[in-house]
Amino acid sequence: MTGAAPPIPAAADAVDQLRAVGREFHGRSWSLGTSSNYSVVTAREPLELLVTASGKDKSALGRDDFVRVDAAGRVVDGSSRRSSAETLLHCTLAGMIPSVGAVLHTHSVWGTILSAADLPRGGLRIAGYEMLKGLEGIGTHDTVEEVPIFANTQDMVDLSVRVRRHFAGVDWTQPGRPAAHGFLLAGHGLYTWGGDLAEARRHVEIFEFLFECVARARMLPPGDRSPAATGHRQVQQQQQQ
Repeated sequence: MTGAAPPIPAAADAVDQLRAVGREFHGRSWSLGTSSNYSVVTAREPLELLVTASGKDKSALGRDDFVRVDAAGRVVDGSSRRSSAETLLHCTLAGMIPSVGAVLHTHSVWGTILSAADLPRGGLRIAGYEMLKGLEGIGTHDTVEEVPIFANTQDMVDLSVRVRRHFAGVDWTQPGRPAAHGFLLAGHGLYTWGGDLAEARRHVEIFEFLFECVARARMLPPGDRSPAATGHRQVQQQQQQ
């Protein structure tokens, strides 16, 4: 994801793509019930987003289950539908990071567990996994991804302010690896983004894989918790079979 603004997809295409994402994420247990929300940037000057409407089953999103909102999260398409309760976070991210073309929010089991467990540390540290290379701008497993964790709240204005404050001073227009690929809300779930919907979807998939790896590794004996140690143990088990 470069610092340049992404191309703007046609609204109809964005709706079809978001519906497909909802079906997939529900099928993979990342967006159960009416949880989660997704958005695509549809205009930059002024900023507008296409966002999932509030309270919708993500496995069965219809063509009318989306609303267009402005930079403040206000519905601008003349409909009476309400956007997701967390719309302002999508607007904050899209406004703060000029290269963002889509924002995806999931509620997986592993992300929820880790976000609550690591809240006192202020973030989740992920290091040494090959799958880190699936995050934009990362070219080696020999790296660390720090995923910020914010205390959960129903006050989206307060949460948006805290997110902006955390990333204050970051120049998102610089090429190469971005300052962050996502964040967690404690006891809640993941927010991640991308230059387009395909990249954002890939980031969800990578993060959810890594969250499960980290959580399962913590269940192992202390000496076996690193990615290298885990791989060595698996080889030994295969040789013994």
